[in-house]
Amino acid sequence: MKKNLLYLGLLLAATTGTALAQEPVDTAMVHKIRNEGLNHSKVMETAFYLTDASGPRISGSPELKHAQEWAVNQLKSWGLVNAQRESWGKFGKGWNVQKNYAAITVPYYHAIIAIPKAWTPGTNGPVQGDVVIIKADTITDLDKYKGTLKGKIVMLDAKPGVERTYKADAVRYTDDQLDEMAKAKPTTTEARRAVGPNSPFMRARVLRAAINTFLQNEGVALILSQARGSDGTVFTTNGASYADTAKAVSPELETSGEDFQRILRLVKAGIKVQMEADIKTQFYTDDLQGYDVVAEIPGTDKKLKDQLVIIGGHLDSWHGATGATDNAAGSAVMMEAMRILKAVNFKPRRTIRIALWSSEEQGLFGSRGYVLNHFGDPKTMVLKPEQAKVSAYYNLDNGSGKIRGIYLQGDSAAAPIFKAWLAPFKDLDATTVTIRNTGSTDHVSFDAVGIPGFQFIQDALDYGTRTHHSNQDTYDKLSEDDLKQAATIVASFVYHTSQRDEMIPRKDLPKAQ
Repeated sequence: MKKNLLYLGLLLAATTGTALAQEPVDTAMVHKIRNEGLNHSKVMETAFYLTDASGPRISGSPELKHAQEWAVNQLKSWGLVNAQRESWGKFGKGWNVQKNYAAITVPYYHAIIAIPKAWTPGTNGPVQGDVVIIKADTITDLDKYKGTLKGKIVMLDAKPGVERTYKADAVRYTDDQLDEMAKAKPTTTEARRAVGPNSPFMRARVLRAAINTFLQNEGVALILSQARGSDGTVFTTNGASYADTAKAVSPELETSGEDFQRILRLVKAGIKVQMEADIKTQFYTDDLQGYDVVAEIPGTDKKLKDQLVIIGGHLDSWHGATGATDNAAGSAVMMEAMRILKAVNFKPRRTIRIALWSSEEQGLFGSRGYVLNHFGDPKTMVLKPEQAKVSAYYNLDNGSGKIRGIYLQGDSAAAPIFKAWLAPFKDLDATTVTIRNTGSTDHVSFDAVGIPGFQFIQDALDYGTRTHHSNQDTYDKLSEDDLKQAATIVASFVYHTSQRDEMIPRKDLPKAQ
């Protein structure tokens, strides 16, 4: 602690140049926030209740509702107000896995690593059957299998999905990489690559849909598909629609690459393979609404208390594990930032709001619905009065790695502000401000209606290679020191945003989408 304080004092004494002269930094409050966040953290305790104690939090599931209700009660216990589950609109069917067992029984016994694809049904009790390979390059290729597949366990011929490598999964940004990000220049929005009906991707998608319909009509017992991943890691995906009007599909297991290829080799060699499976999944249709968790620390300044600083991350996850790095980590950090601010008895000028989104994994639905309900419609750019009252939205959703800086989302006017706010955290390796953006997460929903929305730069660790959407995404993969660091920096950013005389500068309003 003394070392940290000495470094902080020296750093702040040395940084009396242009950036800090232009943008004040409350060094006394930074000291309080650092002390609380680094030495009295509750972030791992929060993460435990969101992961181990709640389970997989797939959209619409009882497990997600459990985590949301726990978060609401926890935020209330810390003194936040207006804590609640708020509906953002219709989602569809909830779903979860209640039983999952599959094994080879002939030519020998071997329990396989496999996970039901999301929103697929169970087997309606134990099933046994021969494994059959389906090879179909066109829809007409299916004709030869008519009347032969009832009660069978089928798999599509597929090459190994991952080549074996011999390098570490977990990595941090190098100084050169961060320097390159910091030197990036503003660019125009990249044109999106069109995916037409005749593209290879769409043709493959249409063919797979036709195969699924064919197998359903033929009455197969189970489909095995090869999951992305290696060394027993299974990256889970969606196997059917969550819409309450969706048609039925066959039970389908996403199988580890090693088990899938073993079975495939045996069958291709003419060796009979039989399997048994017992899979139970449950659909929930009693409440088709989607919900976010929201809570506030109310503002106290007469002129500014109606303005908002919002922080958030998505609470929903996939079902292969407990969604620790994606994104209990971000949710726990944002909750911890709020706890820190309450613990230091902070009375903000602007109101601070936390939002834990749902259905991010299905398309940012929770944040998009919230933005539509409160701030405006990006399709028409018809905005609501509340849109003008949000100073900034800060998001965290890139795993368990420490914060190394912040993406500006093209908002160059915010650069000197954020550089000043990061200066006290140079000793914690957070220094980089880049004009670049990282997409595909909830800050995009705010940016789409002209609200300054930012995602922090985080060390990747093994997020993309091992934990993201996989059966390895467990509490054990969280980095405690990194999460403490992240929560401390977020709390400081929120503090300064709420106290600043002016709101965070805005870019020009985007065009209607």
